Amino acid sequence: MNPDNGKLSNTSRLYSGNGSPISARNLHLPLFQRPERMDAAEFYVAEKELADAVNVALTLGQPLLVTGEPGTGKTQLAASIAHELDLPAPLTFAAKTTSSAKDLFYRYDALAHFHDSHFRTEPLSLEAYINYEALGLAILLSHSPSAVNSLLPAAYRDKGPTRTVVLVDEIDKAPRDFPNDVLNEIEHLTFTVRETGKTFASSAGYRPILILTSNSEKNLPDAFLRRCLYYHISFPGPDRLKEIVSRRLPPGDQFTSEMLDNSLRHFHEIRTQPLAKKPATAECLAWLRVLQQMELDPANLKPGQMELLSLSYCVLAKTREDLTRLQRTLASRNV
Repeated sequence: MNPDNGKLSNTSRLYSGNGSPISARNLHLPLFQRPERMDAAEFYVAEKELADAVNVALTLGQPLLVTGEPGTGKTQLAASIAHELDLPAPLTFAAKTTSSAKDLFYRYDALAHFHDSHFRTEPLSLEAYINYEALGLAILLSHSPSAVNSLLPAAYRDKGPTRTVVLVDEIDKAPRDFPNDVLNEIEHLTFTVRETGKTFASSAGYRPILILTSNSEKNLPDAFLRRCLYYHISFPGPDRLKEIVSRRLPPGDQFTSEMLDNSLRHFHEIRTQPLAKKPATAECLAWLRVLQQMELDPANLKPGQMELLSLSYCVLAKTREDLTRLQRTLASRNV
């Protein structure tokens, strides 16, 4: 990539691929700083139907299950809700293939307990080995500090009683038994710590707001789905996509409104191609940042810029076949 053919920062020349260290080329490795507005909750744009679904979930006190293509804003929805409702940052549980039902509420450090029971002169209480996780913390925070402070990590003491947003991210990654095993706990917002025998229930006035996301990699049990409200985030149309990127894209003096329109038009053309994985909103934002740095307009390429545009497709394509298809399509248009 020739930096003279596009206005790029020095980061485009850090790695030369020929064994030459950057110190010999009078360059240095910069600190990476992601633009704050790219992830900031105040710049999140929810379509009206999604906002309506959130409001229904708030009214009924039920979990909201959100599906959609990866990169369409499912995870950031929780932060947006917390921001607009003046609540603390969401408590997040990232589901894994090894997750069990109790992991959503707490974890018991059996190894540390075993070690201390053999080597500590003054054993700690069993509570010292219980670490409360996202939904467990949210339920505890619904009570007054005097009732739960001794159970909470230092960062959460004296914070309650408060409502919190709990994000259970990619619940479809968890074992199939996971959703069934938390049916009662999610419906009634209560859980029991088996090791101590104590049961905790959410205070009625401070029920956690539960947002669940799924990439639909596998079907969730019917009994679980009946306890949730459901919304599918579709890929935004041209007008809404422009609104989203206009709010999140860092301002650039050289990236004009016309260049943005041309870039978005080119992006929508790319999505019409038969790709194995179509780029979503997150990839669009990242790609536009690259074009912004290069001052590159896909509809008005200057001499030597077609190669830059072709190379920028590595942000959008996620397979070798998709990248090859995009690059060949571009080459055929400029023969």
